Amino acid sequence: MMFTGKSRAEWIAQYQQSHQHPVNRTCHMVGIPLVAFSIALLMAGAFLPAILPWAVALFVLGWVFQFTGHWVEGKPPEFLKDWRFLFVGLAWWWAKLRGKA
Repeated sequence: MMFTGKSRAEWIAQYQQSHQHPVNRTCHMVGIPLVAFSIALLMAGAFLPAILPWAVALFVLGWVFQFTGHWVEGKPPEFLKDWRFLFVGLAWWWAKLRGKA
């Protein structure tokens, strides 16, 4: 299992520890859905090639938001320590929207 060793709540709590600055949190609240949506658009681009430039632009913009947030925070992204945090970010975003993070 990809997330063995910790509960979902523990993964999200660890992720949240590196996202304390309000600017970083805001950047991630914008950047994470941009990246997720861009990935869906990239897949759809196999059938609709005209949307590929939009998908790439949203992907880059989403990461710009997130790296800007980490620059303000002064901490590196968690996924540099453990690639699984690439997926935890989306879980954190969803928990944040529901008031659970």
